[in-house]
Amino acid sequence: MSRFRVGLGVSGGIAAYKAVEVMRLLQKSGCEVRVAMTRHATEFVAPLTFRALSDAEVVVDDYDPENSDPIAHVNFSQKIDLLLIVPATANIIAKFANGVADDFLTSTYLAATAPVLIAPAMNTTMWEQPATQRNVARLKADGVRFVEPIAGELACKTVGTGKLEDVENIVRQALEILSRSKGSNDGENDGRTGDLKGERFLITVGGTREAIDPVRFISNHSSGKMGFAMAEAAAARGAEVTVVAGVTAVDPPEGIKVVRAVSASEMHKAVSSELTNATVFVGAAAVADYAPANAADAKIKKDGRDTLTLELKKTPDILGEVSANRHDGLIVVGFAAETNNVIEFARNKLEKKKLDIVVANDVSKPGAGFNADTNIISILTADSADDFAIMPKRQAADRVCDAIKKLREERGR
Repeated sequence: MSRFRVGLGVSGGIAAYKAVEVMRLLQKSGCEVRVAMTRHATEFVAPLTFRALSDAEVVVDDYDPENSDPIAHVNFSQKIDLLLIVPATANIIAKFANGVADDFLTSTYLAATAPVLIAPAMNTTMWEQPATQRNVARLKADGVRFVEPIAGELACKTVGTGKLEDVENIVRQALEILSRSKGSNDGENDGRTGDLKGERFLITVGGTREAIDPVRFISNHSSGKMGFAMAEAAAARGAEVTVVAGVTAVDPPEGIKVVRAVSASEMHKAVSSELTNATVFVGAAAVADYAPANAADAKIKKDGRDTLTLELKKTPDILGEVSANRHDGLIVVGFAAETNNVIEFARNKLEKKKLDIVVANDVSKPGAGFNADTNIISILTADSADDFAIMPKRQAADRVCDAIKKLREERGR
């Protein structure tokens, strides 16, 4: 049984192809997705694409002779938990705001009793037009939620606000609305469903800071984006997730238990405390390998100093200790951020620390380094290595979750 039922409305903009990615991510999160399109949308993406991927009829026109349901807009709208519009053009927003019902999608909107989430995409000038902003304000007053467009280079080659938000963020906001509206009434186990239901993830995220004195520290460039993407993906697929977070540049997803730990020793202590309950450990944090042996109690003055020598000591090997002392059934996943000989070094890490899975990436590549929203990963196990092209980190996290699920199935619960 599907976790949620989503009605995906696609209107006629150049970003219509992104709706395919949205549908796939929703399906990956355990949602059943039905698609409705405007006629102009079919000029950008064929209905057959959605039908093949959803295995369900795609409705464009209530009165099409091939339509099996002459009042599909009513039946469609009454059988969904969320109506999600991706992309939403200025035209469809105007119709929604003013109660126009001249096609299947606009009629469905008027007949819908489920929450509505709209992801606009259009030219900057169109988005900023007072008429469009009035329509958006009216819909917000009616209770409609929006995934606000972002700034970037648009199809018309201009740069400004109007670009469709990343599909991962659209899906995240959709799932949050669905969870809030249905989560408390879905039955046992807090309504968790999905292919990772029953798993309890413990994930380390971000970088650590090792104090030199009260104002200086040793750290790295980790942002926490990949680790939080892992947490979001696992939770969306039904897992219970706890994150031990160091220093991060982004906020954690909603609904995730977060334990903060600034230094490597604090992270080690937090992991030790939380590990007993975990079935999957993911070491995504960039933990400092060394820390000052003797941090100064007061700020070190530079007066009279041309050089400063620090004595460093090794920090606890959190990933290695977790793997060496694992309890029965625990799957251990490590990350290997390298700049050269990536697969060789990642394979060495897998074997030396006796890990189940290593996720390797070359942080020197464009689009795969720290603070990027995308990643280029290879997933290694004892007997396989799968390489993936550049993709959003949320999508990369799902590929890692796929590997974890596969390994669990091979081993049995």
